[in-house]
Amino acid sequence: MIVIIAGPGGAGKGAMVAELLSRDPRLWLSRSWTTRPPRPDEPDDWYQFVDRTAFERRIAEGGFLEWEEFLGALYGTPSLEPPEGRDVVLEIELEGARQVKEQHPDAILLFVVPPSRSVQEERLRRRGDPPERIRDRVAKADELDVKGRAMADHVVVNDELGRAVEEVAAILEQHRKHSSPGETT
Repeated sequence: MIVIIAGPGGAGKGAMVAELLSRDPRLWLSRSWTTRPPRPDEPDDWYQFVDRTAFERRIAEGGFLEWEEFLGALYGTPSLEPPEGRDVVLEIELEGARQVKEQHPDAILLFVVPPSRSVQEERLRRRGDPPERIRDRVAKADELDVKGRAMADHVVVNDELGRAVEEVAAILEQHRKHSSPGETT
């Protein structure tokens, strides 16, 4: 199973993914590449931080499942090589989600949204985004919201992390039940 977690910056996708991974050993996170600099207090292993030249070389080699440029930085998912028996989690931008869904129509797209723009702004401030980046991300959020809701298999409001993670875990279990061999629906 491929699980895509997408949403605007400040929706809390990273916190949700970290919590899901700690709770469910059947999940495996594909580590995205990016040309943006690390944020303060961001785990070193959350992204593969590379320069633009290395990223563009990987594009030329066909080494990405999906990639895009977003607010001046490149982001991409390397070709998937999950451990045997694990479900893949992709925390990616919406354009990347569209590309993955084209190649893997059975991938599950969970569109995560913050409960409000003010909560989104506060989360972006807390994680250390500069004011101009916050402004850009919030401005882009309305556009992403319309597109994301239209593309999503499920929309999850991340108003309270524990509740939102429980909702996502329940969604994943439902999909696992429906895709199990021998199951009747």
